[in-house]
Amino acid sequence: MSRKGKYIPVMITPFKENKEIDYKQLTALTEFYLNAGAKGLFANCLSSEMFELSEEERIQITRHVVDVAAGAVPVVSTGTFGGEISKQADFVKKIHEAGADAVIAITSLLAAENESDDVLDARVAELIERTETVPLGFYECPVPYKRVLSPEQLKKYVDTGRVVYHKDTSLDIASVTRKVQLTEGQSFELYDAYMVNAVSSQVAGAAGLSCIQGNFVPELVVWICDHFADAAKQKEVDIVQRFFVDNMDVMHHVYPIIAKYFLQKRGFDIGLATRRDVGVFTPEIARDLDAFYDRYQALKAEIGLTDIQFA
Repeated sequence: MSRKGKYIPVMITPFKENKEIDYKQLTALTEFYLNAGAKGLFANCLSSEMFELSEEERIQITRHVVDVAAGAVPVVSTGTFGGEISKQADFVKKIHEAGADAVIAITSLLAAENESDDVLDARVAELIERTETVPLGFYECPVPYKRVLSPEQLKKYVDTGRVVYHKDTSLDIASVTRKVQLTEGQSFELYDAYMVNAVSSQVAGAAGLSCIQGNFVPELVVWICDHFADAAKQKEVDIVQRFFVDNMDVMHHVYPIIAKYFLQKRGFDIGLATRRDVGVFTPEIARDLDAFYDRYQALKAEIGLTDIQFA
């Protein structure tokens, strides 16, 4: 049997029109990810608008997703939001206490852009020490700036035995390959965010994918995770990989509003409200998404993919 990868969605947050979190729709969305075949859930991430949430809301969202998942899959959630490492460590513990199986540290919030890797290493060491036995992960979040870990740095952190997860945003297949090689044999998983390298990163040994495209077409992300190494389906794999490459740009404008619009088209009762200022959702952008929706429907028919329906 060919090896399969795993899809970990970066979850969006449904809001009511008054910008309160819509927990009823968060439940439905969580169930949708699970029904689509997700093997884990990344709650309280950039797609969740984590920087626009209060500390209590970050904890509540994490706990809610954990409760809905009910042990079916692991849940990871961000726990570092800047400030003294002692303060960040305290919040890491709170997120873990809310039920997260691993707590994610943002690389760019552990050291400023003008600070050296030695500074980052020292702060990671302190965070590991202060968080006792909490399983940790790293996310190369592009906000407030993108700080990509070198393969050697990641190996150093994983070698502590405390780091179990990494969301890679390097966009560099050589770096992903080297990170996988240097951490081989450890209780650790790397997930690639860059769908242009969806097949190549998994061939190189990445555990799977964690990408914004899964907030539009999660079934298709699961499909490529399931079949990337299936010799009998390489023609279809090539078609799906090309589809993601060709449609990369359309899924980035005024995100996550566009993801919510696309989910509306798919039949999910979700509003377009966001707390983040991402720009104006114009009629032109809507038309681009409508055309993308039509292309997705055609692709599904071509490869025999069935939609997962919302409850």
